[in-house]
Amino acid sequence: QVQLVESGGGLVQPGGSLRLSCAASGVTFSSYWMWWVRQAPGKGLEWVSDISPGGDITDYVDSVKGRFTVSRDNAKNTLYLQMNSLKSEDTAVYYCVKDDGHWSGDYWGEGTLVTVSS
Repeated sequence: QVQLVESGGGLVQPGGSLRLSCAASGVTFSSYWMWWVRQAPGKGLEWVSDISPGGDITDYVDSVKGRFTVSRDNAKNTLYLQMNSLKSEDTAVYYCVKDDGHWSGDYWGEGTLVTVSS
């Protein structure tokens, strides 16, 4: 049974930082691309970032480039998203997603809420 459990969300002021974590179990974590996807209040899902199985290839949506950094620790089966210089428009539920090997997400975590507000 694959499980993805996000943590690290919370309330932060504009300009602040947070680090999200996603603990994976029931899967050979090091074999799969992983994504971060977010959903802002009242809006649809937005892909944020992805990372290759070895962690050597990453990509980001333009709106977070230079501010967010995705990483992974395959020894700990954990995915991370370091978020700096946070803006109000980053307010969203952030989901950790496992790629199924065919650029489709087959397992999702329950999400962690990030609220950026003064």
